[in-house]
Amino acid sequence: MDRTAQLISRSPERSIAYDPPGSPPSLHVRAARVLEGNWTGASTVPSRGLYPHQWSWDSAFIAIGLRHLSPLRAQTELETLLTAQWGDGRVPHIVFNPSVPLDAYFPSPDFWRSSTAGHTAGAPRTVQTSGIVQPPVHALAAWLVHRADPGLSRARGFLARVYPRLAAWHRYLLHRRDLGGGGLASVVHPWEQGMDNSPAWDLPLSRVTPAPARSFRRADLDHGAAEDRPTDLDYGRYVRLATEYRDGEYADGAGEFAVEDPAFNALLIASEHALARIAAELGAPGTARHARAERLTEALVERLWDPASGMFLCRDLRAPAPDGRGTLIPERCVSGLIPLLLPGLPRTVVSTLLRTVSGPHFGLGTTTRLLPSYDLQGEAFDPHRYWRGPAWFNTAWLLERGLRTQGELPRADALRQSVLELAEATDFAEYVDPYTGEACGATGFSWTAALALDLLHSDTTVTADMELKGGNRR
Repeated sequence: MDRTAQLISRSPERSIAYDPPGSPPSLHVRAARVLEGNWTGASTVPSRGLYPHQWSWDSAFIAIGLRHLSPLRAQTELETLLTAQWGDGRVPHIVFNPSVPLDAYFPSPDFWRSSTAGHTAGAPRTVQTSGIVQPPVHALAAWLVHRADPGLSRARGFLARVYPRLAAWHRYLLHRRDLGGGGLASVVHPWEQGMDNSPAWDLPLSRVTPAPARSFRRADLDHGAAEDRPTDLDYGRYVRLATEYRDGEYADGAGEFAVEDPAFNALLIASEHALARIAAELGAPGTARHARAERLTEALVERLWDPASGMFLCRDLRAPAPDGRGTLIPERCVSGLIPLLLPGLPRTVVSTLLRTVSGPHFGLGTTTRLLPSYDLQGEAFDPHRYWRGPAWFNTAWLLERGLRTQGELPRADALRQSVLELAEATDFAEYVDPYTGEACGATGFSWTAALALDLLHSDTTVTADMELKGGNRR
């Protein structure tokens, strides 16, 4: 019996001995129960109702938490996802469970048609997936999972099996998705960046003709209030972009939407550093990967850093510009703070980012309990609408690690405490009001439970698990 099953299957005698009658279970046990309840036997769904399949970056975050309960299950989580990888290297953002009815989630497998429309790109024939991707947290997750139980990992050959797939995943992003020619990966759909409804997408999406409302049915509104979800207009544009990408056989570079995003690329860089560590563990030199991560960090600063905004911004590659490089999107979103996770950032950039985190646009530690997903002073700010203001636990986890990486230990400790308190108080909500901490979206959300577990059990210093390489440049 693995550690997760042990935690949720305690005998009555043990319950009486260790928990006074009437006392609630600990945060650790409650989080373990969420992950057990969302476990399907091979992977973990984000939530049973709204998200009944396997999601790519969710599974990476879930594995990071599961490693504290069952390193074997954490390894299985990542291996299950990677078995659905396409021949061209992409890791799809959804792996569909064939036992779930088609009308339980949209877009469903019959919309994506991965095995037929994705045939040229090497989509698997035995499993149905979407055709787009999500942020590449996976190599970082694999390294952390390995570090949780190196003996088990080596005995099972875990890293040796996943390394070639992770390397192919990064090759796809670094070559097929370098649509701007500057070295950074681009997203070709808002869903790929993970922050689906961000105001950063409003300008690029304004050029997209929405799909007719009658051409699709929104299953998400069965589980959430319309005023908290993307509008029908935006959803119609999402569907149009996905339809055209599918009908173009998932070839990259031809679509109306192409954006370089700072969080997506920061996670790619962090995972490059992690791949270097994995290579070294397997007996190969990791020097070239560390060097590539450093070059990508330089490209990130050169292409997406905006001193006037005090943070990184998205670059719209399809916007007209005299130099043909597209234009920066003038919206302050939490994505532009995630690069704090990276070592090697110029010191001036780090100092400015730290001021922005606690300044009037995000207010962390002054007016907000967790980092809002969008500028508090922005015209589109809404504390409850999906990614247009609410605070999310995965971005809080990333920022906590970023603060710790940059030596901001008291601020990291304070954020860690806020995450743990709000995760427990909201029954592991999907996201929360950044001012009040009110629960929004689904409860019993897997990555919230998993990342709370990780913060609960991780040492509050930057350990070898999270150190990537080097320090900051002056």
